[in-house]
Amino acid sequence: MAQEAKPLSTPTGSAPIDVEADAVQAIGMGVAQPDEAAALRREEAGADYEVALESLNQWQLAWRKFRHHRLALMGLGILGVLVAIAIVGPVLWPFDFNSIPKPDQIVYQGRPPSLAHPFGETGGLQRDVLNLVINGARTSLFIGFSSMMLGVLIGTIVGSIAGFLGGVLDNVLMRTVDVFLSIPLLFLILVASRFFGNGNVMLIVMIFAFFSWMGISRLVRSLFLSIREREFVEAARAVGVRDRRIIFRHILPNAISPIVVSASLIVAANIIAEAFVSFLGFGVNPIYPTWGNILSNALTFIPLGNWWWPFFPGLMIILTVLAVNFVGDGLRDALDPRTRA
Repeated sequence: MAQEAKPLSTPTGSAPIDVEADAVQAIGMGVAQPDEAAALRREEAGADYEVALESLNQWQLAWRKFRHHRLALMGLGILGVLVAIAIVGPVLWPFDFNSIPKPDQIVYQGRPPSLAHPFGETGGLQRDVLNLVINGARTSLFIGFSSMMLGVLIGTIVGSIAGFLGGVLDNVLMRTVDVFLSIPLLFLILVASRFFGNGNVMLIVMIFAFFSWMGISRLVRSLFLSIREREFVEAARAVGVRDRRIIFRHILPNAISPIVVSASLIVAANIIAEAFVSFLGFGVNPIYPTWGNILSNALTFIPLGNWWWPFFPGLMIILTVLAVNFVGDGLRDALDPRTRA
């Protein structure tokens, strides 16, 4: 029973395609066979449905996963605001240790927060606590991030040498790391800050960096021991690639993700350590305010009811550490290839 040929359905807005009429016309002209003509028309009809695939690299995939981590985004926002305050604040409102304020009312224990002084006044000289917190942010964050970068650099160099070369050098370096880890680091930091720091910011940074590289070195060593046995490294060796290029071009880029996550946690640890050392009076010189020495100076006035002096720098320390930990948690999930984007 003969059936009437119907035109193929096409995407919205396109004219119907009569495959049979086109095929007959093509046969009459000697151009194509019926099956070829029908296939040609079907391909043209389905052209509107082609989908462009987007190719994403490792960091684009990581950013896509990082955006779905709300706490990490919140931490990144808080950290961005604190860094902006630390950079811009001291320029707009600098702190002068030799400048003695002249308040309109003398109150030995300081005055609580008000419109004129949102964070209140300190006891004694009645300095503005907000000014101290803003200027202290620059020094505290500088110590935290700078000591982290130096510590990660030292740890990455030591770990990569030990993990790639192995042998006697690996044993010597790892035993040195074990010796450092067996000593109470906080006690070493206090002693080094007392006898070598002399309140200098750069020396404090170097002391913190010198005692914060051991964990990174162990992590990098384990990553190098694992990655150096993979096929692409063996292939690079087989074609004569030099060791330096293998380390920096093939192994280290594949080990960067765990290093970034660990580095974010070192920032938080060093900020807390600086606050602790400065609180005990072994940190930065008081002429350079940090959140730690602000807390130390407020200790005498807490029994007098001055709660706002230690409260606000302590709150900044808590916010910074939480923000850095949230960002580190988000980076861990974003850089983990086992998690879905």
